[in-house]
Amino acid sequence: MTYCVALRLDRGIVFASDTRTSASVDNIAVFSKMHIWERKGDRVIVLLSAGNLAMTQSVVSLLNEGVDHGGDDERPSLLTVDTMFQAARLIGETIREVRRIDREAIEQNPSLFSASFILGGQIAEDTPRLFQIYQEGNFIEATKDTPYFQIGEHKYGKPIIDRVAKPDMRMGTAAKLLLVSFDSTLRSNLSVGMPIDLLIYRKDTLQVGEQRRLEAEDPYFRMLSKAWADALRDAFSRLEEYQTEEEPSWMKPRGLTERERERMD
Repeated sequence: MTYCVALRLDRGIVFASDTRTSASVDNIAVFSKMHIWERKGDRVIVLLSAGNLAMTQSVVSLLNEGVDHGGDDERPSLLTVDTMFQAARLIGETIREVRRIDREAIEQNPSLFSASFILGGQIAEDTPRLFQIYQEGNFIEATKDTPYFQIGEHKYGKPIIDRVAKPDMRMGTAAKLLLVSFDSTLRSNLSVGMPIDLLIYRKDTLQVGEQRRLEAEDPYFRMLSKAWADALRDAFSRLEEYQTEEEPSWMKPRGLTERERERMD
């Protein structure tokens, strides 16, 4: 399992993904789930992947082959499509192609094909756009009402994003938010693990901005994790306690009898 998330803002898009892949409890490896196609001054395309690693790698490999071959009118590549919508359609078609190639194996084991993607970026003068692409190849686009997408083990990191995310957030604030979301997920699910890949794309720059990998001992992430845990405990302690009904007499603390007080003296 994995966890990937991307948040579209007025200022651009922030992406984050974990790198853990588990074939079994004793077979854990690190694979990047973040794939980038960039042509400075023209486009930045970022694809996050979750699901069966063999299947997602097949999709990415076919997309890279299309880029290497230059694309054509019949089958464009991610470096020749004119819009992010066309890029989403191309990835959807590629997913269906992988399903056709492995159809016999998938029919024998339907759970074999498990793949989902988050696509985001900007092409030329088009605005930055964000899509979630399903394993059937269809997709939806982020809006101001729903500015972010998650794939993989997303349930633990969702509540904080739902409460805090706003389109007018600063990029650094959004990056902090996604990392807090990751901290909640890491604490609750062992199938998601460090390192975390983080990428910040700023609107109209048409090149990758800040991109880094946060290891388990990263000073900022450790500070953030501790500060968030402390803040949660402090906030919880400040909440008004639930008022229970009157307790039965046998549960109420009783005062000491005269004999008990004499014994204590």
